[in-house]
Amino acid sequence: MPVNRCVTYLIIGLMFSVCNIDVTAQNADSVQNQTSQTKTKKRSAARASLYSAIVPGAGQVYNHKYWKVPLVYAGMGTFTYLSLQYQNEFTRYKSALLKRQNGEQDEFYGLLSDEAIENEMDRWHRLRDLNIIGATLIYVLQIIDANVDASLSDFDVSDDLSLMVKPLHSPTNHSMTLCLSYKF
Repeated sequence: MPVNRCVTYLIIGLMFSVCNIDVTAQNADSVQNQTSQTKTKKRSAARASLYSAIVPGAGQVYNHKYWKVPLVYAGMGTFTYLSLQYQNEFTRYKSALLKRQNGEQDEFYGLLSDEAIENEMDRWHRLRDLNIIGATLIYVLQIIDANVDASLSDFDVSDDLSLMVKPLHSPTNHSMTLCLSYKF
């Protein structure tokens, strides 16, 4: 280990061992006042996940996040459409290869060799499989999104969240302290 890195770790370790950390938070009265003012209905994460698993986008509707539903269907629809198109291209090249193997003429006669047709078949097959994986990924992500959104439905996201870090000098014992103040 280089000497500079050891010195850096030593200084950081000394700073943490010498520093006192003061943390302040809300008192109980302010928490009760805030919860009585903002009444949000806690949603069931399991129910949101179940709805999304049965009908894609239903968990987002359950969580009142309607704007996400078109994104889910656009993503799944795009991947599904592309996988069907790529399947058609794969079938086209496969039938051409089968015709050649049976001694018949195909649409690519004189344009592509057997090896080129096989390469095209592999390409369209790979693209189709990647799009199926993409559609499945969108499906799984929308279930996870519905679950997380329902779990965090009662999470406080007010503008009154802050973290302040400030150094303090203590004249009584001649030391520096680090003060962390959380405001909820």
